[in-house]
Amino acid sequence: QVQLVESGGGLVQAGGSLRLSCAASGRTSSSYVMGWFRQAPGKEREFVAAITWSYGSTYYGDSVKGRFTISRNNAKNTVYLQMNSLKPEDTAVYYCAASGRFGGRSQVDYDYWGQGTQVTVSS
Repeated sequence: QVQLVESGGGLVQAGGSLRLSCAASGRTSSSYVMGWFRQAPGKEREFVAAITWSYGSTYYGDSVKGRFTISRNNAKNTVYLQMNSLKPEDTAVYYCAASGRFGGRSQVDYDYWGQGTQVTVSS
C-alpha cells in the first residue's frame, strides 16, 4: 500500500558524491520513519540512515556518519540521501524503506521497500 521508488544511483570514483532519491506514493500517511539500507554482494543488508517525517530527526550507521546526509521533503513525499566522500566499500544496492512505527536500525522494523538502486564506487 506504500510504493517506494529509488533513483540516483550510478558509477562514481572514490571521493565523489551522489544523491539518491526515494519517491513514496500510496498510503504514505501510515509511515512514520523513512530509512535507507544497503546490501553488498555476500553481505547482510545494512542500516545506513533514517529520518522521521514529523521532526526530521536523523540517525546514521557508524560506517557512513559524517559522510552521508539524509533529508526529506514532506510535501513531495520524497527522501534523499546525499553521499559524499564515497569509498569503494560503499558499493551496494541501496534501498529505501518505510516504517509504520518508530523504526530503527533493524530491517524488520520496516514494512515497505523499494526495488533498490545500484551504487558503484571505483578506486
